[in-house]
Amino acid sequence: MDVESGKPIRTGTLRPRGTVLRLAIPVGVLAAVAGAFAYVGSVDPYEPGHYPVCPLLRFTGVYCPGCGGLRSAHSFVHGDLTAALHANAPAVLAYLGFAVLWTVWVIRAARGRPVRVDLGPAHLWTLGTLLLVFTVVRNLPFGGWLLP
Repeated sequence: MDVESGKPIRTGTLRPRGTVLRLAIPVGVLAAVAGAFAYVGSVDPYEPGHYPVCPLLRFTGVYCPGCGGLRSAHSFVHGDLTAALHANAPAVLAYLGFAVLWTVWVIRAARGRPVRVDLGPAHLWTLGTLLLVFTVVRNLPFGGWLLP
């Protein structure tokens, strides 16, 4: 007990109460993502030998939904949206989706409210189906325009 106020003294973990402390994790996540984009932007994935080859592509010749993601990020960093979309369109949508979710996260954290992303089974099945269709189409002869 505190002698002066007569109130119990709290011991244990500290709870972040200030806006600065609430924004520390979103800012840290943004710093990590910005660092990753800076690295991919400076180390060209169009040059062979800089990054490992996709194992699925190497052993089967099938392009996975992530194939071209590094090239897409490199083009995105350099402002070439057309090349980024051509390399991997779902990746560009994911970059934009991350930006929206991160912004909502920061606004809610600054206001002291939790962020809750509640994806139900229908959302997850839809996302999985779209990625599967993208993968199948990009590996068919008429889907050559989707190849990285």
